[in-house]
Amino acid sequence: MSICVGVLALQGDFEKHEAMLERLGIAHRQVRKVADLEAVDALILPGGESTTIGRLMARYGLDCAIRQRAEAGMPLYGTCAGMILLAKEIVGSQQDQLGLMDITVLRNAFGSQIDSFEAPLPFKPFGEEPVTAVFIRAPIVQSVGEGVEVLSTFEDKIVAVQQGNLLATAFHPELTDDTRIHEYFVGLARKSK
Repeated sequence: MSICVGVLALQGDFEKHEAMLERLGIAHRQVRKVADLEAVDALILPGGESTTIGRLMARYGLDCAIRQRAEAGMPLYGTCAGMILLAKEIVGSQQDQLGLMDITVLRNAFGSQIDSFEAPLPFKPFGEEPVTAVFIRAPIVQSVGEGVEVLSTFEDKIVAVQQGNLLATAFHPELTDDTRIHEYFVGLARKSK
């Protein structure tokens, strides 16, 4: 079954997600306005500056359109800033957000850019085989509501979650050679069609 995955291309590392989808042979397109969103079956919210991305989504009316599509079942995957945008609550911030996932996040929980690091992490859907997680000014999930499944933790901090058709990681799988998390998301998209 052919699907087209959108990548929100307002700011951030959207090209890296496109390269990952290219490697998997998955049709994809950049989403910059509401009309672009109508042509995709799933959407990736990339890492970047969550305040800027949130502001631009609101300016172009994409926030409302994405919310409607997600509530109708379209899968969303947020990495780093994308996780922040998906959260219902952001500690100490009133920034524009989608507020779709029943999670509370803390921004920059691991420090600044110079504190970036990589770590092998278990990722529940993959059993014993860890993923390489790249953390860059990453958030953590401080709390989860009912219906949110924790998929991965680092030093007892929640760094990957899923709630139905919504997936979020505090880290950047698009910066590694491991395609499994993107494949997992593509699987969600295929099931939702």
